[in-house]
Amino acid sequence: MAKNDEFVFGIHAINALIKRSPERFIELWLLKGRDDERLKPIINLARKYGISTQLTSRKVLDDKSAGEQHQGVVARVKAGKTYTEADLDDILQAAEQQGKAPFLLILDGVTDPHNLGACLRNADAAGVQAVIVPKDNAARLTPTVRKVAVGAAETVPLVQVTNLARTMKQLQQQGVWVIGTAGETDTCFYDVKLQGAMALVMGAEGKGMRRLTRETCDQLVKLPMAGSVSSLNVSVATGICLFEMVRQRLSE
Repeated sequence: MAKNDEFVFGIHAINALIKRSPERFIELWLLKGRDDERLKPIINLARKYGISTQLTSRKVLDDKSAGEQHQGVVARVKAGKTYTEADLDDILQAAEQQGKAPFLLILDGVTDPHNLGACLRNADAAGVQAVIVPKDNAARLTPTVRKVAVGAAETVPLVQVTNLARTMKQLQQQGVWVIGTAGETDTCFYDVKLQGAMALVMGAEGKGMRRLTRETCDQLVKLPMAGSVSSLNVSVATGICLFEMVRQRLSE
């Protein structure tokens, strides 16, 4: 396999990738003997774009997906675009041209690929324009992330930045209000105005945001917790926060 090739697996992830970037496909493997209505759209799209398909055993698919749940379909594709800080400026300019206020998600220290995939899925559903992560100590856009994101990894830019706090300051200089979630604050998330140009910062489970990230936020808020647990899974908390922001943005 070439150095820049990637494996992608999962019905939704591959379906979305074919629709968006069929030119990236090199090979597509399907589980032999599986007669599944969910695979037919993928097969039809592959034929439409001239993508080579092969029927193979479950063991081969298991090996290519490193034992992850592949749902009977695995593809080898050319590596996709890696977004950078410069691309973030382009994303903000595109939002401005469309008459939309910036709506961003910042993940500080989220290292679990399943959580990153779920956050991308939440971001896509909420209409977030980009998800920003640090280059170090953060999950990458792996095949597992793509599968969990069920197609959202192909629609929401994942922007990797060298210095997260510096990027946050640059956003603030462009009029983006940066709001972070932290358990130590007394301000309830539902008591805050969440309209206009906004960036939501979510920290890693357990550790939360790093000190410099927390200090750079314009405001800190928390979700009200009525039970015995002290916090929610980061992807669950992200979904709750994003859709409260969507609710308020729709009422502007």
